[in-house]
Amino acid sequence: MTKINNLRVRSITRLISPHDLKTELPLNPAARKTVLDGRAAVENILERRDPRLLVIAGPCSIHDPKGALDYARRLVALREALAPQAEVLMRVYFEKPRTTIGWKGLIHDPRLDGSRDMETGIRRARELLLEIVNLGLPAGTEFLDPLVPQYISDLVAWAAIGARTTESQTHRELASGLSMPVGFKNGTDGELQTALDAMKSARAPHSFLGIDQDGFTSVVHSTGNPLGHLVVRGGRGRTNYDPASVADAAARLAKAGMPPAVMVDCSHANSGKEHTRQEIVWDSVLKQRRDDPASPIIGVMLESNLEAGQQDVPAHIADLKYGVSITDACIGWTQTESLLRSLL
Repeated sequence: MTKINNLRVRSITRLISPHDLKTELPLNPAARKTVLDGRAAVENILERRDPRLLVIAGPCSIHDPKGALDYARRLVALREALAPQAEVLMRVYFEKPRTTIGWKGLIHDPRLDGSRDMETGIRRARELLLEIVNLGLPAGTEFLDPLVPQYISDLVAWAAIGARTTESQTHRELASGLSMPVGFKNGTDGELQTALDAMKSARAPHSFLGIDQDGFTSVVHSTGNPLGHLVVRGGRGRTNYDPASVADAAARLAKAGMPPAVMVDCSHANSGKEHTRQEIVWDSVLKQRRDDPASPIIGVMLESNLEAGQQDVPAHIADLKYGVSITDACIGWTQTESLLRSLL
């Protein structure tokens, strides 16, 4: 008989359920407080009840939990010093959307060897988030696979929908049910309308397919998420962090009936994909806020790691350089600390 189903599926592996993983790696009271306090702080900044700057800093992607925890320990000490001026969260990205092919992140391929042991990846992601939030450091991440939030979202204070997925109905529906504030990036072409449409969509209730805590396919009925905001990251060879671009973004948000809150991504097209140019964007953000106390800029994002630059994954994993990104190039810790301390 000719096979009709799964013609191009090599195998299907059943995953641990979200409930069982959370039982194995539970959210303790200290971590719970860190997450809730982080979410509340972000909400207050978005709603202009808190004048501080929201700062999300961390690696382009997490490939080495040990290095990520090293970074987190440094960042949490700086977070305490900067508390009067900024709410600092760590960027903890486990999933990477690819333009074509490539390493898809720690959750997809935790061993960096193509074995794609996703259950190990999900477990390592939850373990690392627990360690980070137990330091008292809230975390932010991009959600790419719509099933992943059931495993780790209770440890996340801020979420992003990326430039490649902002147009996706699946991700707009997902965002409508997330429990934390969500930043929507403008499209890779630099246009804002895709993100504005996504924000409007995510504010509305939706019904969509997902999984429950026991891992069963379910219909999820969301209430809508009012805490969406715009993240400008440039696109197609042009930036959009300058005062005129920020003012235009704020005006378009207001016209769409949404709060004129803008976060600036210092990396990606805004830096011309040159990691050292993030400092130029950072300085512009701080100047705009100094020049105008009512500036629509409420937050800023840095791609930062222990060491500057980028490396390809070597043939022998033991040859990986410690603290260096394997995706987009990042600024190193020395420059990161210098930029953050400029807030003082």
